[in-house]
Amino acid sequence: MARGELTRLTGNVGGPECDDDDCPNIYRTNNGSLVIQGARTDIFQPPEGEALVEIPETVLKEAARALGW
Repeated sequence: MARGELTRLTGNVGGPECDDDDCPNIYRTNNGSLVIQGARTDIFQPPEGEALVEIPETVLKEAARALGW
């Protein structure tokens, strides 16, 4: 799936100013799932095929507002 097929939910209101999409963001796919972009963390080892990312709480709150939650 290309980035252009995702709906960006964060980075638009009250968040940090980001250039070149290089900051934590949350995207929604066409089927309603969420894609998280953040700093990789190694706090524990996830299952094969999965990754862990760390995002600020403000980014998650912004995504929830964008979804009307």
